[in-house]
Amino acid sequence: MAKQLMLGNEAIARGVWEAGLKVVSSYPGTPSTEITEYCSKYPEIYCEWASNEKVAAEVCAGVSVGGARALCCMKHVGLNVAADPLYTASYTGVNGGFVVVVADDPGMHSSQNEQDSRIHARGAQLPLLEPADSQECKDFAKLAFDISEQYDTPVIVRTTTRIAHARSLVELGERQEPALKDYVKDPMKYVMMPGMARQRHKVVESRMDKMAQDACDWPVNRVEMNDKKIGVICSGIAYQYVKDALPEASVLKLGIINPLPRALIERFAAQVEKLYVFEELEPVIEEQVASWGIACEGKRLTGRQGELSARKIAAIMGKELPEVNAVEDIPARPPVMCPGCPHRGPYTVIHKLGLHATGDIGCYTMGALKPLESIDTCLCMGASIGMSHGLDKARGKEFAKKTVAVIGDSTFIHSGITGLVSAVYNRSHITVMILDNSTTGMTGHQPNPATGYDIYGQQTAQVSLEKMCEACGCEHIVTVDAFDMKGLEKALREETQREAVSVIIARRPCALLDKKSKKAPLVSDASKCKNCGACMKLGCPAIEKREKHVFINPALCVGCGLCVQTCKFSAIGKAGDQA
Repeated sequence: MAKQLMLGNEAIARGVWEAGLKVVSSYPGTPSTEITEYCSKYPEIYCEWASNEKVAAEVCAGVSVGGARALCCMKHVGLNVAADPLYTASYTGVNGGFVVVVADDPGMHSSQNEQDSRIHARGAQLPLLEPADSQECKDFAKLAFDISEQYDTPVIVRTTTRIAHARSLVELGERQEPALKDYVKDPMKYVMMPGMARQRHKVVESRMDKMAQDACDWPVNRVEMNDKKIGVICSGIAYQYVKDALPEASVLKLGIINPLPRALIERFAAQVEKLYVFEELEPVIEEQVASWGIACEGKRLTGRQGELSARKIAAIMGKELPEVNAVEDIPARPPVMCPGCPHRGPYTVIHKLGLHATGDIGCYTMGALKPLESIDTCLCMGASIGMSHGLDKARGKEFAKKTVAVIGDSTFIHSGITGLVSAVYNRSHITVMILDNSTTGMTGHQPNPATGYDIYGQQTAQVSLEKMCEACGCEHIVTVDAFDMKGLEKALREETQREAVSVIIARRPCALLDKKSKKAPLVSDASKCKNCGACMKLGCPAIEKREKHVFINPALCVGCGLCVQTCKFSAIGKAGDQA
């Protein structure tokens, strides 16, 4: 068979295609986003972006009950949102195979926490597979559907950033076309009222016990016996680190993490003198192994934070790996909003007016950084509105009139609507600012229901943010151009003084999305520039501070004009104007 170099995410998409997948429903979240995007390239698979992960999981549950194979993909914090339907889908079981791919982010490369999705699998009593390279990403994705249908359960496939975004060779296979299973009305299985759920819980316990026994013989688990003085249990990317750091050690590489194949682990442990468990984040494997009375060591040595590495494991074991040639003294590149980003104007005005801002998840979270420093909080998707309302109830309406909840258009659709409904219903005094850049920018410009386009770029129904806010009960709704600094300031001054919930929609497409609107680069006139630094407060990467004046880098400037509005000395403008 042909082989191809693939990202882990790309390999998962290939695997589910080969497995005869029919439907994908996901919400974008780094590092899982590309799986759904790659799936959309296969015409045999129907793909969609759902409004959030909970909806995606519910859609896939419906597909499964309907007899077809379903997949939803998300990042680790997205699994929190999907947990409500998923924990109960564990009880109902499946008809067609139902697989959830969740991508964890040790080291928090693009996330607000380091939670370990393996704990969700244990809590929901769901099987969890963890691949260690792109080939296993493809193979495990296919296997997950077989396990799902054989054991009547949803299955979680867990990756991490290093697996999702690393490339390795993958052997390609052919697509299978499983027959659509019959739809059978079965309230005892699919209607989870207490009486039915009690019976299904027994099925779940029995299912997990059987899988724990059967998994001892599954080829996803592999024993590699070498020097018996050191034995290591590991999985996923940690396996690659162990093989680099300890090639002489005996290794039990686990492919299934929940339920653990106890008999296999006990046999392996009995053959080695000293047993280690190397795993990233929480001691999920170690604690279970230790609870069986097997002496092992792991987290005391590695800690629970951040990523492992071959070098770290080698150091723990008293070894030293050869140094690699690395460029030293590379200057740090902090995250920054792009030149022409439409979020820059609103934050500049928020900072100028001295307002508090409860923030949310998106590119605009960078508004917390210097020089804008406009965000006070960032908790989770949709939390900005609820937290702002909470501040109102804690500190009173006068404080609320100095506070604005900032949220993006995609995040508002994801989980901001319910917060707005609650704030209106409970007579809040908050101001909500929806930063509508017409895309899901943070994860790579995916469409959302407010854009009017689907995953294939085809036009579809478009949610009107204005009408949605009106339907939530808001009587005060203002739409402003995100590049109109005076308009933004006027709107913020007026709307924050309302005695009820008000909404400001700051609208302008993302600068990277709206390429047609890019204008000629602006220039600064050194003779007029007072070097006061006002334009530098925008935090635009295109503006550079020189010894006596500012310089606008023509390679970066998109001509958005914010700096023109900021400069009091007319020192910035179009090239012809400054001649």
